[in-house]
Amino acid sequence: MHKKRVLLADDHAIVRAGFRRMIEQIPELEVVDEIGTGPQVFEALKHDEVDLLIIDATMPDFEPISAIRQIRKDHPEMKILVVSAYDDDYYVKGLIGEGVNGYHLKDQSLFDLKLAIERVLSGKKWISSELINKLAHSSKEDLSPNLNERQREILRLLQQGRDNKAIALEMGVSVKTVENNLTRLYRRLDVQSRLEAVNYISRFPQVLGTPGSQIVSQEKSESLEISKSAAILVVDDNARYRKHLMHIIGRAYPRIVIYEAQNIDETLNLAERVKFQLALVDVLLGESDGISCARRLHLCQPHTRIVLISAYPDREFHREGLASGASAFLDKKNLDLPTLKQVIDDVIY
Repeated sequence: MHKKRVLLADDHAIVRAGFRRMIEQIPELEVVDEIGTGPQVFEALKHDEVDLLIIDATMPDFEPISAIRQIRKDHPEMKILVVSAYDDDYYVKGLIGEGVNGYHLKDQSLFDLKLAIERVLSGKKWISSELINKLAHSSKEDLSPNLNERQREILRLLQQGRDNKAIALEMGVSVKTVENNLTRLYRRLDVQSRLEAVNYISRFPQVLGTPGSQIVSQEKSESLEISKSAAILVVDDNARYRKHLMHIIGRAYPRIVIYEAQNIDETLNLAERVKFQLALVDVLLGESDGISCARRLHLCQPHTRIVLISAYPDREFHREGLASGASAFLDKKNLDLPTLKQVIDDVIY
């Protein structure tokens, strides 16, 4: 009889031992390996044929959402059962959305885990009963709180690892002002520390997006166009110019959510979590270049329309940009509202 092969991934050896003892009592299953870190998961999956991955998604060196997405892409037929101490409904939704077959809470009995394994291997979904009510009463509108521009900027700087003094210098305010804003921000996100705030961004990247309607509310608009909802990314190392583009887009398209990044790392970090319909990328990004950014973004999100923008419309930039996956190359001097509307309308209509 062919046994189903199980890989155990948890950073606590005692937990793995308990799982192994339970699994070894099931004749149809065998444990092929047990591991304790994120990189070991990918290494083990390269060498072992696995039918079921039982994994704690909070292991060291393991970003759960992007990692599970990659594992599912590499092993579409393999079953994935997350066994976690975290019962946050947003966290659960994120992993289920990336393709896990089940989500089981660690504080449940091993008998329940046995049921979860059997259900997942039979091709069905499994969610611990304690999570069902939470999931049923949550809605997509509750996924992230509305933050103001200053709060989003502080979050972005926190994500870059800046301390309070560096944040104050970047924003042109006092350290005390930063501390006060952090206190209010933590309360708004229901977190207790900088680390929890950064983890919140990883789990809910939409918190960094600026709704076009919020931009509209900051000043009166002569006429507003009702648009479809979409996500647009503006990548430019000049903060003032980013805000300028976001302002133009937000006024014309209040239902669009606009994200911003100043370099390749920020761009790819967002791209792992948010599906963009359009990305406007400056060719010059400080010490890096927007053509490389466009190329890597295209590999990550091949269906995203990428438009390179530059104040220096060099012919070679244009050629390399289109070869990188960009669909258009625009001169910043000509990037006014009518031009942006033409680009955006082509994407969302």
